Amino acid sequence: MDAWRAHDLLWASCLPEDATLPAWADAAWLRAAPLVVRRASATLGRIPVGLRGMLRSERHACEVDAAAVVRRVTPEALARLARTPPPGFDCTALDALRQVAPLLDATGWAWGPTGGVGFALASGLPVLRADSDLDLVLRIAAPPDGAQAEALRAIAASVTSRITACRLDLQIDTGHGGFAYAEWAAGRGRVLLKTERGPVLTAAPWELA
Repeated sequence: MDAWRAHDLLWASCLPEDATLPAWADAAWLRAAPLVVRRASATLGRIPVGLRGMLRSERHACEVDAAAVVRRVTPEALARLARTPPPGFDCTALDALRQVAPLLDATGWAWGPTGGVGFALASGLPVLRADSDLDLVLRIAAPPDGAQAEALRAIAASVTSRITACRLDLQIDTGHGGFAYAEWAAGRGRVLLKTERGPVLTAAPWELA
């Protein structure tokens, strides 16, 4: 898994022969739609991925052979499309992304869109709706200091302001796992850190390796 990280989008020449796919994941869809790397333990030589369809209910977890991967797009690469999405893409989540991109760039952290926005930007498939959420990942390897924490609050506030009115799902990737910024910002003491070995409830998400 060293070459792949959660939220990376992959295209593969084939799926494992033992993968049982839902009816909506037909050959035509799989040629166009990327696979989403997920956090999970995997069989040697395979990558845990998720398939998504046009509907929110259309999700499927499986594995893909690492050798079958022919293309990879990272959230960081998609961040470069934040200000100039493909023609025909128009929704509140994309408006919020364009607004928040300069603030994210100014932090110096690697970041990028994930979820439906990232999927749509990478594939060109019309999966976004007027009420789609904005999912983002920030790669933050150490606890933010006071100024950085304030920058994060400003970013979250700008996305959920009356101007954009978009639901934000901001994930912090520590390098060893990921957790929801909203949980950490709420001062709950512990956050649910998602790791390849499973979820861990911890008060020190940056200290777990």
